[in-house]
Amino acid sequence: MKKIKQFIPVIFLSLLSICCNNATESGPSNTNQDLSQTGGGQDNVQDNESQKDIVKIAIGSKDHSTLVAALKQADYVDDLTNAGPFTVFAPTNAAFEKLPAGTVESLMKNEKKSDLQNLLEYHVSIGVFKEDMLQDGQTIGQANSEKIFIKKTPDGKIKINGTANIIAAIPASNGLIYVIDEVLLPPVKN
Repeated sequence: MKKIKQFIPVIFLSLLSICCNNATESGPSNTNQDLSQTGGGQDNVQDNESQKDIVKIAIGSKDHSTLVAALKQADYVDDLTNAGPFTVFAPTNAAFEKLPAGTVESLMKNEKKSDLQNLLEYHVSIGVFKEDMLQDGQTIGQANSEKIFIKKTPDGKIKINGTANIIAAIPASNGLIYVIDEVLLPPVKN
């Protein structure tokens, strides 16, 4: 019996050693190989379990195809799939249609990319501004260094810059989306 008790620790250590070697051989080296072969940015991450990020929500909305096309043209898809947090004021397709004829088409040209980026940045706040945080007369700094102005009516309705109505609030994994019915136009720089 004494001899058996002496061999138990040896057997246990041998099994532990075998398990550790197998885990090391199949673990990190395969993972690193897979990661190096994927490429692409955050928007290429496949995750059907977690809450969707701002871009994935917009892509899934039939009412935001113009916004999604603009994000792609401005090379901002990866930026808005990052951790954030962001508050995005997302104009609907109908909001873009209210702009003067040819405006959207003009902004989608390569030579107008900086103008498009400025417009899109004017729709993004760094941080999450929930509805109960928005106050009448409040200003919020935007990603393009300009400010938007909040108007809150006594009945709780919220307008941005006096014209855009918030018609829905959608939480995202990296922030909050406010669906708005007007495109926010950044102030003209002199």
